[in-house]
Amino acid sequence: MVTQRFRNQVVLVAGGTGGLGKAVVRAFLEEGAQVAALARSQEKLNALAAELESFADRLDCRSVDLTQEEPTRSAVQAVHRRFGRIDGLVNAVGGYFGGVPIAEMTLEQWDSMQRINVRTVLNTVRATLPYLQAGGGGFIVNVGSRAGLGGIAGMGAYCAAKAAVKVITEALAAEMLDAGIRVNCVLPSIIDTPENRRAMPKADFSRWVQPEEIARTILFLASGEASAISGASIPVYGRA
Repeated sequence: MVTQRFRNQVVLVAGGTGGLGKAVVRAFLEEGAQVAALARSQEKLNALAAELESFADRLDCRSVDLTQEEPTRSAVQAVHRRFGRIDGLVNAVGGYFGGVPIAEMTLEQWDSMQRINVRTVLNTVRATLPYLQAGGGGFIVNVGSRAGLGGIAGMGAYCAAKAAVKVITEALAAEMLDAGIRVNCVLPSIIDTPENRRAMPKADFSRWVQPEEIARTILFLASGEASAISGASIPVYGRA
């Protein structure tokens, strides 16, 4: 049942064209929010806008490289100019690299995981916080990973990056507690997306979690129903 619990709120979704990001964008739109989808690929943003054409008056799609500080800041500022406020941020941008032991890994491979998974979170959070503070509060939900809970052979760079997202979430939650800004993260494992099915065609897809299921958890963490929750890392990996 659609409750419109985010009516008149403005939500940023970083990584809004990814398998999870698209589900999050749709979920907030269906609940009445005005949504800004931030992603690098203009082509994918155009496809998202076409798919969600019925929400065109409440959807803002912006192409931006979220690994870069100033372009991210400018994009968030433009969203605020259009809608007049920002109430929340969902960081669904990220990337995976694995299969190489730490001893054999190049620094570029290591740094690539930090750029896409950690720097994007830092850039979007730092650009958005002034507007949340000016508005008297809000929410941030970061997308971490089950892999961030411990080291896995061949996945050291990815595990370290997602562990950083979890710790950043906890530190930021403590820092923003008195500002009325709640900060949490969700921890998926393998999400049932077309990309993951192509990458692992022999896997048991029935064990994977649907993007829409994770999106509903993010909606809960963003809602007033979760007003007492901040600094939490919520497992959303089901049987994956």
